[in-house]
Amino acid sequence: STSPPTAHRKKTNQNPTMASNPASTGLFINGQRETGQDVRVGNVTAALAVANIVKTSLGPVGLDKMLVDDIGDVLITNDGATILKSLEVEHPAARVLVDLANLQDQEVGDGTTSVVIIASELLRRGNDLVKNGIHPTTIISGYRTALKAAVSYIKKEMVVNVSTLGDEHLINAAKTSMSSKIIGKESDFFSKLAVDAVKSVKMNATAADVAGYDAMGSSRSAEAAVVVVPNGKQRYKYPLSAIHILKAHGKSSMDSHLIGGGFAINAMRAAQGMPTFVESTEGNAVKIAMLDMNLQRHRMGMGVQVIVKDPAEIERIKKREMDITRERIRKIIDAGARVVLTTKGVDDLCMKYFVEAGIICARRCNREDLKRLAKATGGRVVTTMADMEGNETFDPDCLGGCDSVREVRIGDGEMLYVYGCKGHGASTIVLRGANEYMLDEMDRALHDSLCVVKRMLESNTLVPGGGAAEAALSVYLDDYANTIESREQMVIQEYADALLVIPKTLAVNAAKDASELVAKLRSIHAKGQHSEDEVDAALKFMGLNLVDGTIRDNLVAGVVEPAISKIKSLRFATEAAITILRIDDRITLNDSKGLA
Repeated sequence: STSPPTAHRKKTNQNPTMASNPASTGLFINGQRETGQDVRVGNVTAALAVANIVKTSLGPVGLDKMLVDDIGDVLITNDGATILKSLEVEHPAARVLVDLANLQDQEVGDGTTSVVIIASELLRRGNDLVKNGIHPTTIISGYRTALKAAVSYIKKEMVVNVSTLGDEHLINAAKTSMSSKIIGKESDFFSKLAVDAVKSVKMNATAADVAGYDAMGSSRSAEAAVVVVPNGKQRYKYPLSAIHILKAHGKSSMDSHLIGGGFAINAMRAAQGMPTFVESTEGNAVKIAMLDMNLQRHRMGMGVQVIVKDPAEIERIKKREMDITRERIRKIIDAGARVVLTTKGVDDLCMKYFVEAGIICARRCNREDLKRLAKATGGRVVTTMADMEGNETFDPDCLGGCDSVREVRIGDGEMLYVYGCKGHGASTIVLRGANEYMLDEMDRALHDSLCVVKRMLESNTLVPGGGAAEAALSVYLDDYANTIESREQMVIQEYADALLVIPKTLAVNAAKDASELVAKLRSIHAKGQHSEDEVDAALKFMGLNLVDGTIRDNLVAGVVEPAISKIKSLRFATEAAITILRIDDRITLNDSKGLA
């Protein structure tokens, strides 16, 4: 009498479309279900695998990664966000870390590797706490408490307020950012280039921008922000979109240069008969027309049929087609344009008119480049010449203005340089290098440095780098944990230890004794925090010197980074760890098409 149910039970367990124990849940799930500790271990393992990929690329002596895609294209980089973006990560928890690196890249621009490493370490320690019988909810609230304490400590103790930032601090921050990149050896040259480029696109900030800076983690309180603006002190913003980076093969990387207040566009004259340069005359700026349309002989629309009885009419139709094009070009020239750039084609007939008028014309320009140039010169990209009445006109207000336009030979080809843009300000950095891989990596390194300089100029605050902030926070949070009377105490202590992963990884990558260096660093910070002596108070800026394997004052040594970078990376890493630790059930649904 017992055999049928037994047989039935066996049959149930063999069916992959049901839950592991459907009798107890009463649910039939079309897929597989993992619960509890199994899911957590799987998630943490996947996150650690992602973090281990980028771990060795952290710091000034970090190593590069070579990524080869399915068609054999090679990418050599040590930028955390670029490495993770190029990987095809399937595990959902590991994908959270990839998104985390992208978020840090968009918000701050630098610190993408360290944010992933901190998040994975918090996850690993959180998982160990769960194994030791501490509930995930306790861990989550403990992490939140620790984050709050850490951020307030950074703002109160670690941040150095630099009200009027000198170039020296900006250059140091740019050098720190590019120290681990391919241009680290020439950081003196490139940091100056980055600082000059960001300063050249300075604009007055609006009230909304000012509120944004203070919300983003500037150490100023809301009251301070209110005081700053009424006193008449103008805050500024530095839009990085106004800095155009152009890559050209050939020469050494040290031949890269900045065109301050100018713009370079990767295009050349459409015909040899055109002038190689045009300059402003008697105070009249050179006018540039930026078009997103074809300048070719007018053709009838598709499906239009013209039946001609007299052969002479064919010639008149052809002539009229040519006249329509000539009238269009005449309108552009009459508006005052001396340079015409278009994203589409220009045929020989149109070119003849431009050559006769002594105008520089370039075709097949990049649309994004034209949009940037329009912003820089105060013009607009024109997509059609039709007006509201159905006639064709060209509005002179659409023309951009500049001092001069010149065709310059760079490497294998020519480029058009636009000098003295009259719009919101723009700059172009022309990068030179041996090959494509080097130029791409230089571009990524320079982008990180530009972001760091921008953040520093906007928030006016910096913190010491080289593991100084992490070591100080670790010591502070250890002491802070002892004041907590609940089970969160253990969690905050683990959080404090997790932060030491940054100085440890830095030391390991530099081939130094990580345990000894981190122990020394912690003891110095503990002395600084527990001493009443004012001299010892400066010990909070002590960090690692990875070249000699010693401890030094990183603020004096010039190893600094924006405070917002540190605060945001802690926030993002903690939130990512909490998001993954929250998960205790994973249901992978089967493909419904396959079942049908």
